[in-house]
Amino acid sequence: MRKIVIAIDGFSACGKSSTAKEVANQLGYNYIDSGAMYRAVTLYFHEHYITSDNPKEVSKALENIDISFNFNERMAFSETYLNGLNVEEEIRKMYISNQVSKISAIPEVRKDMVNQQRKLGKKKGVVMDGRDIGSNVFPNAELKVFMKADLTVRAERRQKELLEKDQLVPLPEIEENLLARDKMDSERKENPLIIPEDAYILDTSELTFPEQVEFVLQLATEKMIENDG
Repeated sequence: MRKIVIAIDGFSACGKSSTAKEVANQLGYNYIDSGAMYRAVTLYFHEHYITSDNPKEVSKALENIDISFNFNERMAFSETYLNGLNVEEEIRKMYISNQVSKISAIPEVRKDMVNQQRKLGKKKGVVMDGRDIGSNVFPNAELKVFMKADLTVRAERRQKELLEKDQLVPLPEIEENLLARDKMDSERKENPLIIPEDAYILDTSELTFPEQVEFVLQLATEKMIENDG
């Protein structure tokens, strides 16, 4: 069957990345974590004291940023590299989560990242998750899925993820972070978080992980068959 592009968008901590990774794994597709790309840029800006409201400074900084992914066979997932350094663990920390929506809203940053993402998906056979993949990066993607979940469920999931990385963060703090990110992502002028008209809605509040994956796989199979015809 011909390969397709699968775009998975949605709010933070809905299970986008884990679902997208497993779908890509089962289909033999490439998985691209667009959120990790924005987190890597946020880390670079943080470490180099880049002023986000200075377009020239931002553009110059972007010229010095190289983001790549490397599949870790032992851990069975892709790790993010920033200028040759593995930053996968660092970009998942709360101080990056607290800054990433602001950095992601910078027009120059979004333009640069979107260009890179489109190049990565040019040959298809890609599963990419983020905030504007179906609405902006790949508006013609054969399959678009929008994921959502109750705030409490999302916060509990994020807390569990952080605990697995030895980061203890109170639930109210996580909920506050998620709400703030929702607001910034949905209200930013540059490609805001929206539900594409042709997207399938997947509410993961009461679904198990295998059920989430199966939902997307079934749709992907249908779209691949349609694409073959």
